[in-house]
Amino acid sequence: MKRSRWLAPTLALLLLFGVVTAVSALTYRVTWGDTLSGIASRFGTSISTILQANPQITNPNLIYVGQDLEIPVDGAPNPTPPPPGTTPTPPPTGTQTYIVQSGDTLSAIARRFNTTIAAIAQASGIANINLIYVGQVLTIPGGGSGTPAPPGNASFALGAQTLNLNNQARLEEAGMTWIKYQYKWPSGDSLANLESLINAAHGKGLKILVTVTGDSAYPATNSINFLAYIDFIKQVAALGPDAIEVWNEMNIDFEWPAGQISPTSYVNNMLAPAYTAVKATNSNIMVISGALAPTGFDNTTNAWSDSRYLAGMRNAGAANYMDCVGVHYNAGATAPSATSGHPADPGDRHYSWYFGPTLSLYRNTFTTRSLCLTEFGYMSPEGFGGVPPGFSWAANTTLNQQAAWLAEAAQIAKNSGYVRLAIVFNLDFTKYELDGDPQAGYAIVRQNGSCPACAPLGNVMN
Repeated sequence: MKRSRWLAPTLALLLLFGVVTAVSALTYRVTWGDTLSGIASRFGTSISTILQANPQITNPNLIYVGQDLEIPVDGAPNPTPPPPGTTPTPPPTGTQTYIVQSGDTLSAIARRFNTTIAAIAQASGIANINLIYVGQVLTIPGGGSGTPAPPGNASFALGAQTLNLNNQARLEEAGMTWIKYQYKWPSGDSLANLESLINAAHGKGLKILVTVTGDSAYPATNSINFLAYIDFIKQVAALGPDAIEVWNEMNIDFEWPAGQISPTSYVNNMLAPAYTAVKATNSNIMVISGALAPTGFDNTTNAWSDSRYLAGMRNAGAANYMDCVGVHYNAGATAPSATSGHPADPGDRHYSWYFGPTLSLYRNTFTTRSLCLTEFGYMSPEGFGGVPPGFSWAANTTLNQQAAWLAEAAQIAKNSGYVRLAIVFNLDFTKYELDGDPQAGYAIVRQNGSCPACAPLGNVMN
């Protein structure tokens, strides 16, 4: 686990959170490359009309990815011509409209709005249910409230990354039903040992997430053998874990070759074939995209900000090849409800320091997929002799704060309706390096065996 190199954001990013409204207008979500003039032309309207309907826009030259715009329907919307066999019809009374975004599928849209593929296809005049396109206006039957149901499984589960199964009583106290194990491919434990761990977890009534990532820090150029990795993923799937996370923090050169960091490459060469292999082996296994390193640092060669990388994944069609979007949050030093005041935040209020804005970024990028926090936690040096230099922002975080903040974050995730799984980093790690990685500072089971966070987390879950 690498924490300090890319943790401190160095770019001030503009983050505004729009609220989707559905009155006498269509709703369009801005994507990369959009301009107001292009959007106006696409929908057969004018820039001034869009500006009038969206008074929050004060500068017509400044719109941002993820922003929701109201497009007046007085002028007939005129998106790019529909493919053959697709004949949209005006939405009848008692329905609502939805504009297809990059990565959408009819099955995902149907789940989101608690309806069926056939119902949407019939209401929207779609002849080929496998063929929808970005910007297409769909009619969603049986709605009209404008409030879609959250995607994915409505239930929320909590778990922890753990060294072993020796602290099951603590897992139960915290209301945790999942554990996470990270496999370093190709030199991790043998598949036999992994199978034993999966079986042992299931024997104790626990579900298990296996993250399969590389075993080399700062991997060399062209060093990832994608075909071998996919073959290994297939072998892991055959062992019957409950979820597989495909790689880890691939937006930084600690985990992906410098100069080759690319969301398109990740989706095409790793995520898509891994998803296909897993589902062909066991369709019940949840596939989670590799969680990104939360950072604003971006020089293209050594790191991409997770916001830019996320958008690249979306544009490459990642939503078609995952059941859940992987998320990491590990640099918090304020309450989860806070949006300012982080000790390391220079006043930019960068989202990666704060829990809520981080969730909002991922949710706004992938609106049709649930989020899975495959690693979230708060570092507390209490009981240890200081903190490593890269973790000075956590120097004053107490165990009581760690416990309270974890419980509050779990409650927020549980109430969100779109977070499916949250894995606390970590349960019981013992490594603590003053010149390196303070893993035990994140542990909720402390040196003396106590677990201040267990009861508060259990209260949330029970």
